[in-house]
Amino acid sequence: MTDLAKEFIDYLDEFHSYAEPRDNKLDVWLHDSYAKVLSKRKDVDWNALYFAPSAAGKDPRELYVKAKKARRDNRRLKPHHRRRMSQGTAIGDWLQRELLLAERHFKKLTGKEPRFVFERVNGYPAFEDFVYKQHFMEWRGESFSIAGTTDGIMLDQVTGKRFGLEIKTKSDTPSKTSLSAMKEPSFSHVRQCVSYSEMYDLDTFIIVYVNTAKKPYNATDEEIRKTPDVRAFEVDVTDDLRAEVFDYLSGIAKAVRLGDPPELDLGRWEFNDFKEACALDLSDEEVSELERTLFRLKRSSASESKKRKYREALDEIKTIRERSKGSD
Repeated sequence: MTDLAKEFIDYLDEFHSYAEPRDNKLDVWLHDSYAKVLSKRKDVDWNALYFAPSAAGKDPRELYVKAKKARRDNRRLKPHHRRRMSQGTAIGDWLQRELLLAERHFKKLTGKEPRFVFERVNGYPAFEDFVYKQHFMEWRGESFSIAGTTDGIMLDQVTGKRFGLEIKTKSDTPSKTSLSAMKEPSFSHVRQCVSYSEMYDLDTFIIVYVNTAKKPYNATDEEIRKTPDVRAFEVDVTDDLRAEVFDYLSGIAKAVRLGDPPELDLGRWEFNDFKEACALDLSDEEVSELERTLFRLKRSSASESKKRKYREALDEIKTIRERSKGSD
């Protein structure tokens, strides 16, 4: 953990060592502010070619069909998946409110000024719908935009540094955020920060992981030290990272402009939100090539879980295509 990330966690831990301050005025102001902002139409050109900040971690064929205005899947979810996604959103809202509480009560509780505060935009804290935007850009001769919003733009009141805040959740087991299991942030999350860096003119981020699977309430200090429920990592956005992310997005933009679909990645099928559109967009030859990919994988030293993941993805693609033929 770098110094900034460690100091951010130390700040949270100190604030969370006191009982939660009751602050109805904050809640009234925050909800009223959301109401004012959400009642207005977002200033976004949805007809333009745009990517979400998380797009750099998505399957290229999914991004292609989405850009071609394909319909998103309308599927029943497993109930625990739906709850998991909603709880992830709620955790982000919770931490943002905690940081606002700290701005207002940290000095009263500790005698010290709050170190980390949200930047303000038009009087609002710089996160979520308060700073939602569409950023247009040119890269490698291609034009596209990034539309979305950040979990936060923060100020370090000691150094004056601006940095971005990205909040993620873990929920499987407490060990997911243990010192031994988590050594660095997910690379897909780092790539997401690159998009935000371009949108909000930032070069540093802190990615915070909040684990909703906790150690027992009476866990010892040593157990909590080894398996903390909140971890943070500093990310410096380099020119190499920018090139990697924006080369990828501009490649998708070029594919859309030329009508030349990129290959589908079976390894990213599980979280593809346009499965039906992708499966039906594939040619018979492309499906055959995916079969050859799976055959090579089966003969490789890849893990059994990866082989199973690829096989299940291809099976689902074939099922969608057969079902479509049967309904013609």
